[in-house]
Amino acid sequence: MLSLLHIENIAVIERADIEFEKGLTVLSGETGAGKSIIIDSVGAILGRRTSRDLVRAGASKGFVSAIFTELPPELTEKLQEYGLDGEEADSVHIQRQLSADGKTVCRVNMKPVSVSVLRELSPYLINIHGQHDGQKLMDDDAHIEFLDSFADIAPILAEYQPLYHKLLTMKRQLNALERSEQERLQRLDLLSFHLEEIEGAELVDGEEEALVARKAYFDNAGHLARTLEEAQEALDDEESGACVLVEQVANALSDLSDISDRLKSIGERAEEAKYLLLELRDTIAAELGKIEFSPSEQEMVESRLDEIYRLEQKYGGTIAEIKAYAARSRAELEQLQSADERREELKASYKQFLAQAKELAQEMSRCRREAAKRLEARIVDELADLDMNKVQLSIQVETGTKLTTRGLDSVSFLISVNPGESLKSLSKVASGGELSRIMLAMKNVLTAREAVGTLIFDEIDTGVSGRAAQKIARKLVQIGTKKQTLCVTHLPQIAAMGDQHLLICKSVQGERTYTSVAPIVEDARIDEIARMLAGDQITEKTRSNAKELLEQACLLKKEMI
Repeated sequence: MLSLLHIENIAVIERADIEFEKGLTVLSGETGAGKSIIIDSVGAILGRRTSRDLVRAGASKGFVSAIFTELPPELTEKLQEYGLDGEEADSVHIQRQLSADGKTVCRVNMKPVSVSVLRELSPYLINIHGQHDGQKLMDDDAHIEFLDSFADIAPILAEYQPLYHKLLTMKRQLNALERSEQERLQRLDLLSFHLEEIEGAELVDGEEEALVARKAYFDNAGHLARTLEEAQEALDDEESGACVLVEQVANALSDLSDISDRLKSIGERAEEAKYLLLELRDTIAAELGKIEFSPSEQEMVESRLDEIYRLEQKYGGTIAEIKAYAARSRAELEQLQSADERREELKASYKQFLAQAKELAQEMSRCRREAAKRLEARIVDELADLDMNKVQLSIQVETGTKLTTRGLDSVSFLISVNPGESLKSLSKVASGGELSRIMLAMKNVLTAREAVGTLIFDEIDTGVSGRAAQKIARKLVQIGTKKQTLCVTHLPQIAAMGDQHLLICKSVQGERTYTSVAPIVEDARIDEIARMLAGDQITEKTRSNAKELLEQACLLKKEMI
């Protein structure tokens, strides 16, 4: 059961510490006082999705903490499984911090956990009946979930659903394999042609770069040869070549070396220049001899590059990409070539899994049909206690031939609320007040089988009043004797039956709004019941009516014990 709830900087609640007792706890307050905030805070503890807007304006973080005691054995085992058991074996402390930037931090017994862990623990902690659950009852497609919960087919469903999703995958694969033969053959021809073209080219890694370099050489070979020849001619011309002229200069200056030492050095330099030019001439001649220019080779290089460029345009921007495309095409080609064999293998596997799935689906159908009759009787009994003793209820299980995520069945709840009326869908017959009572009856039946220790009803009294409200109040008290029950209500008949009464008040201080939660007893409780009876105009008469209502509630609870 939920023993303590601490809320800090959540919406309009700056700080609240709420202690909960066993039995039936009612929460009341004016519309907009913040009752939904309490439910949202509990939802945060259970791992439900939260909005960053839940953090109080001006605060960077919001915080919710809850202590649960008298834990069911299933929860204790779950905590031990995750290594989250605390010092006290019969209690668990759960915390969740919400940041204005959307981040969240969760702890169980002071150990950090993910939000998903909180969700796994929540079925053993609290079951919340929110206002949307009543709408769910109007949805025929959701009825199967209610029946499955009662039939306890979760283990079978857990085995069936992976098989079902596997069948869907295999069906998609079969459809892909069973395309037209013409299309398959066309694809085979195309891939074969592509592979033949690529493999015939015998592409080599690094080949393109080498060919580009060779082509650049051929493109510049002519210019290189012409330049060297011109240089050679300038050096070696018999009449005006540099070698001849420098040799003449050197010979002329050699005769002067005997006349003057100063002129001797000039002659030596001329002689040195002569030999340098001769060496340069020989070097140029050698380079000319090395130049290889083959028109046929040039043509071959250019042709090979054209082939590579053409393949790159078709299959990839580089040789590596062309090879990768070829590998993919080869794999697809092999797949297509073995399509018949693979299709038969896949058909055999599909048939095997289909048989297994149908067997499980049929088992679920048997369980649902057996459970439907028992659930009908249980709900009718519960509705009789809720002043709906003329109700006829039929839970119809129709078994089809096509598998769905929940097997072969569709489930619908049909009801007749008045004698002589035919059975019709809940969405077409039941009023808001009747739906509230039906939902309460179902919750009482379904949760009785669950390990959850606390039930929360958020405005289960929608659309009811008078005698029906009194009946709902009695039923909530009965539920409270078995499981801790919290109820947000606007009805004085229900509020008066509470073993604990929490008042939620909103006030404005300065420019800020604050919400407080506190237990009320005696006069304060009488005043709150009077407000629920008559609104803001509380008189002695309404207070007297409220007091009488509380006294009657006390007597009724004693009779029920």
